[in-house]
Amino acid sequence: MNIHGNARRHRRAGGARQDSRLDIYRLLTQAGPGGLAAGEVASRLGLAPNTLSFHLERMRSAGLMRASRTGRSVVYSARLEQMNTLIAFLTDTCGNGIGCAPAGPLPAGPSAQALP
Repeated sequence: MNIHGNARRHRRAGGARQDSRLDIYRLLTQAGPGGLAAGEVASRLGLAPNTLSFHLERMRSAGLMRASRTGRSVVYSARLEQMNTLIAFLTDTCGNGIGCAPAGPLPAGPSAQALP
């Protein structure tokens, strides 16, 4: 088994995960404060329910969305105030000609910690 080939495949899979999360966030942002039921998100984005659940839980844990039960459905909505806080932090940290390189290696994969 080629370890370098496995590493490349793992990075590609990680990129796909990020693309899915961006698609989910974009869709929920467009849906507005009322959000969308998980089944509707899965249907619109063509994601398997288990895959969607994984991404939604990661994003909820990071504080980027909220979940509420409406009848038998779980409705997710984007927490725009949290994203605005993140963008402000990045702008302040990386703006005005100040370097934006990380102080050390960035965490990757499922063990990465959520932003404060």
